Amino acid sequence: MVVIRLARGGARNRPFYNVVVADSRRARDGKFIERVGFYNPLARGNAESLRILPERIAYWRGQGAKLSDTVIRLLKQQGSKQGANTATTEGAGSATV
Repeated sequence: MVVIRLARGGARNRPFYNVVVADSRRARDGKFIERVGFYNPLARGNAESLRILPERIAYWRGQGAKLSDTVIRLLKQQGSKQGANTATTEGAGSATV
């Protein structure tokens, strides 16, 4: 199964995450299919902390890729319409279980 998730980079105590499309069987920081954005939790000042390409997310969702919970949260944070729609549909299913 293909998933859209975070892959950690950066040095020790200086995390940096790439938003990647990868096979779910691969290691978290292993080989991936496509990089669709990044998240820098330590960005300061005018530095960009989050960039996700919504058109690529939409493409991969159309191909059957699943979003991780963290990526859903980041899409909401970015204000992406795709993230808001996905979060409501997936959140409703997990709440009833």
